[in-house]
Amino acid sequence: MNLSYWIAAGLLALFYFYAGAMKVSRSRDQLRPMMAWVDRIPLSAVRALGAVEILGATGLVLPPLTGIAPSLAMAAAIGFVLLQIGAIAVHLTGEDRRITLNVVLLATAAVTTWLATGL
Repeated sequence: MNLSYWIAAGLLALFYFYAGAMKVSRSRDQLRPMMAWVDRIPLSAVRALGAVEILGATGLVLPPLTGIAPSLAMAAAIGFVLLQIGAIAVHLTGEDRRITLNVVLLATAAVTTWLATGL
């Protein structure tokens, strides 16, 4: 396995698993200090987004680790690229215009997508 892929995918998986678990388990009031956009989106959509993030994090790690359908890792990484494009759009259309973390996550997901081609 490619060490570069595992570093990038591991960092993304840790971040998205944590963020997804928070979105799935915490209330809107608990999420608001970290995610100002939660008031503009229905709570059920926030929960669904959290579930998608957890599944994507699993998709980055589990398929290459087990050797079963490793192409799913590239699909998960592409999904995170698309997710961050949407996240940047949500941030720019709202009051919270801080997108630095989103740009970093977008770049990391893009690199992970490229690295996944070598799996």
